Amino acid sequence: MPASEIFIQATETDPDVIARGAVQEAHERLLTGLAELTTAQPVAQGAEPRSAELVDFCLHDVRRYLATADRDLYAAASQDDETRLLVEALRVGAAALNAQIDELAAAGLVDAARLGVMITATLDTHLQIEESVLLPALAGLPGVDPSLLAADLQAYLAGEQVEQPTVIDVRRIARGGRHPRVFARYARLAPGEAFILVNSHDPKPLRREFEAIHPGAFSWDYLQAGPEEWRVRIGRVAADA
Repeated sequence: MPASEIFIQATETDPDVIARGAVQEAHERLLTGLAELTTAQPVAQGAEPRSAELVDFCLHDVRRYLATADRDLYAAASQDDETRLLVEALRVGAAALNAQIDELAAAGLVDAARLGVMITATLDTHLQIEESVLLPALAGLPGVDPSLLAADLQAYLAGEQVEQPTVIDVRRIARGGRHPRVFARYARLAPGEAFILVNSHDPKPLRREFEAIHPGAFSWDYLQAGPEEWRVRIGRVAADA
């Protein structure tokens, strides 16, 4: 098989490439939708944008994406020293977008047109930072599984809810995917929240990984210690704890 064909096949199944494709698809959908709703109609049909549709799109589609990105992309990078400041900046940007959307929802027709253009420009810059800075950073972080990020974003694109289990039984997960699945679930915890890990043996290697990646930021409490089943409550330590 030619090397070029091998390379194409490899990239088509590469988790980083799949995750990037899912993010880019979500970004393109948002920017295309906003462009359609903020472009003025021909004068004969009236020059106002479709304000009600624009407000609905921003309140639902844009805000749902921002929440999804925070849960699936930002949370995974928020605990690493090299990406923490980037995540804080992206969250400030998301808050600014949400404030603009609130202003849009209360605006009249003329102001809605102006705000729609502002939101589009702000979002475009925000999404470019996600693609060019955040995604490459995520690809190099320990405990981050790009395939899980892609699956969650694809669920967003399909309008589906992503499961947030309170119990993860890793005995049902292939060995190579167990630790990434646990770290992905931990990344979505709010301070003070926890989930329960179920395993057929004492997950000491996983705890050592947590100590290396999230020192002082997690709790680890044994609820059951064998002989055939181990249950551990893993939580994110509250900021004021």
